[in-house]
Amino acid sequence: MNVLGRVSVFPAIPDRIGRLHELAYNLWWSWTPEALHLYSSLDPVLWEQTYHNPVKFLRSVAQERLDEAAANEEYLAAYDAVMAAFDAYMNAPETWFRRNYPNETGNTIAYFSAEFGLHESLPIYSGGLGVLAGDHCKGASDLGLPLVGVGFLYPQGYFKQRLTPEGWQEAIYEKINFAEVPATPARRPDGREVLVQVELPGRTVTARVWRIQVGRNPLFLLDTDVDPNAPEDRELAARLYGGDQEMRISQEIILGIGGVRALRALGYQPAVWHLNEGHAAFLNLERLRELVQHQSLTFHEAVEVVRASSIFTTHTPVMAGHDAFPFDLVERYFNGYWGQLGLNREAFLNLARHDMPWGPQFSMTVLALQLTGQHNGVSELHGDVSRRMWRSLWPGTPVDQIPIIHITNGVHQQSWVAEPLEQLFDRSLPRDWRDRLDEPGVWTHVQSIPDEELWQVRRALKHRMVGFVRLRLAATLRQQGEGPKRVREALHLLDPEALTIGFARRFATYKRATLIFRDPERLKRILNDPERPVQLIFAGKAHPADQPGKELIQRIYQLSQQEGFAGRIVLLEDYDINVARHLVQGVDVWLNNPRRPLEASGTSGMKASMNGVANFSVLDGWWREAYNRENGWAIGQEREYKDVETQDEADALSLYATLEDEIVSTYYDCASGACSPRWLATVKAAISTITPRFSIMRVVKEYTNRLYIPAERAGEAVVQQSYALARELARWKHRLQLDWPGVHVEATRADARQLRVGETVPITAHVRLNGVNPDDIAVEVVFGSERDGEIAVQGTAPMRRVARVADSIYRYEGAFTPTKSGLLVYGVRVLPHHEGLLNEHELGLVRWA
Repeated sequence: MNVLGRVSVFPAIPDRIGRLHELAYNLWWSWTPEALHLYSSLDPVLWEQTYHNPVKFLRSVAQERLDEAAANEEYLAAYDAVMAAFDAYMNAPETWFRRNYPNETGNTIAYFSAEFGLHESLPIYSGGLGVLAGDHCKGASDLGLPLVGVGFLYPQGYFKQRLTPEGWQEAIYEKINFAEVPATPARRPDGREVLVQVELPGRTVTARVWRIQVGRNPLFLLDTDVDPNAPEDRELAARLYGGDQEMRISQEIILGIGGVRALRALGYQPAVWHLNEGHAAFLNLERLRELVQHQSLTFHEAVEVVRASSIFTTHTPVMAGHDAFPFDLVERYFNGYWGQLGLNREAFLNLARHDMPWGPQFSMTVLALQLTGQHNGVSELHGDVSRRMWRSLWPGTPVDQIPIIHITNGVHQQSWVAEPLEQLFDRSLPRDWRDRLDEPGVWTHVQSIPDEELWQVRRALKHRMVGFVRLRLAATLRQQGEGPKRVREALHLLDPEALTIGFARRFATYKRATLIFRDPERLKRILNDPERPVQLIFAGKAHPADQPGKELIQRIYQLSQQEGFAGRIVLLEDYDINVARHLVQGVDVWLNNPRRPLEASGTSGMKASMNGVANFSVLDGWWREAYNRENGWAIGQEREYKDVETQDEADALSLYATLEDEIVSTYYDCASGACSPRWLATVKAAISTITPRFSIMRVVKEYTNRLYIPAERAGEAVVQQSYALARELARWKHRLQLDWPGVHVEATRADARQLRVGETVPITAHVRLNGVNPDDIAVEVVFGSERDGEIAVQGTAPMRRVARVADSIYRYEGAFTPTKSGLLVYGVRVLPHHEGLLNEHELGLVRWA
């Protein structure tokens, strides 16, 4: 037989339901159950086979199914309701942002991230950073915030995890067929496809730009797998977090510099630029180049413009997790670039210089901190860790005044909470609860949900999750070549009535996935109690280059096959958003035991708690802020240990004791077949306290109020009147930095050594300015407690210039009034002062008496 040719034949969607195709290209469907049902109800089996991807589904569904739906009154009623809701959402005349900031609705926030976790059908994310970025985009859409995302559309995505019969992780890469995902070529205002070019050593690399619509807002993703790129350049953006430092710096140049050029080609002029982690820090170099080359600003004038309108969020409390490149590598990639900024080699490299024991590095985090005006960590503790980690950039500034704030992460509730639970909320919460997710008062109504109804929903979700786990395990065994007997056994693993603990996250060593196995015999007794059985479900990937992480996976896999653990412990293959959704909705307890304080925030426990799953975690990241002794359980204490072995031992003992004495007994505190009132009290407390406080709605509002709007207004101020303020600030800072070494201050100590709360402590200081204008400084008293040899600031009080006592020497007087009893320390300092500064510590200049 001779095959003359091949054609692809797609079903024709009847006109009556023709907008199914339009809807498939807006990720709004991914967090709207009724929209998902429009697809899944047509062919539930195919829906699972296409991995919940409506674009791919519509290319494969049988024509007769579509024709039947177009003639089915019940389906048409559902279709009409969904499309009406979609149109109302997309065309809402009023949103939270429009109500609160009516004058800023035309301005755009550019949000750069190396990964975006939106849905399992788009495998372009590796874990928490990407899922957070995806949830941030969804939350921005819900609130009407005009945000545009920029990242990579990795043609091979992140790897699929396969486990060998020995439990060893293998990384499988499968190329994404762009015709089968909800992405379309991005187009210029004139309709042409967008291609951008970026210079790399010895050649120019071209990137195509793809568009993904996330509700009301677009996400633009770059792809280098295009002509005329050389084969090796087509692979540059093929995989997420793949390759060596050469590939990494190339990717980050394309993301940052190429991302800015893509937005310009698309017609965007963002008012605010948000760097989600340091991977995109090169974007501010490109913005500087634009201003120097096209607006005739000096480099330092351009820095004022860029810094004012830029925000940097750091996510990494471990120094090794911050990208940094050797100077020689950076020099090779940028030796034709720094001249365009008006800089020489040394000045350029010093923008991001971070001295390490093995030599100076070009740190992407330092670059981001130097060229952005506002910075934040992602939990309260992480904010403190970040301030300590990067304090060298602000010498002499007390740690708690270093300008890195915190905005604790949150999650997009609609993407993660089970539909049956939302239906329960519909019956018990105010009708508009979905628009008020971040209001604690709304969630007090959870207490009115009848225990039995809530218990039945939780049981049903666990039964559904157990069914899902069994099918995944059976599929793994088939892939490993096991016979029918082992596959059938997998379909009966786990007890849907037993207390079930979930542990699912990236397998990095600091997350201590095997901590619960520290005393194997004790764990076996807990798991195999005939009256109160417990079971554990693990899932997660290790980075392909992380050998210790892969060894952790193998150890858990092998333990799950041993007597005493077999049947009570399972390890799921290929952790992704779909697996995560089933687990956070279905388990009873969410286990998280990182080595404190190495988890910046974490979000999986938030998703679990919103579903009524009790969190059981180390007091690190977000749980340190959330735990109230009623909404879950804590592992260990908030303290430091002499070494990691002592810390691991203490945390393991706490884990076992809490599990045995509190969690198991609370769960099984019920009559046969009935629910445990004590357990359901924890479930209700988890839902009602976690949902409003850790909703992405709260997060995006906080970013908007505290960072986006101030950055937008600061950015507007520096560009007015042909960049007058930017030029003035650059001149003023340059002059002040030259003269600052001559500033000196001496203060007279107060006579009082003992005083009562409310008594005033007078202080006098003499400041030698040596040419600095006295109007350019602020002198203040700083007081607080003593911590690690410095002042933990409780307050400041300004000092007033009262006399000129000699040439360039001035006397200042001030006082402070203690409001708390105890031992206080105080000091006097001089800081730069200018109305245009973004914060008083911006320059990193301070002089103490």
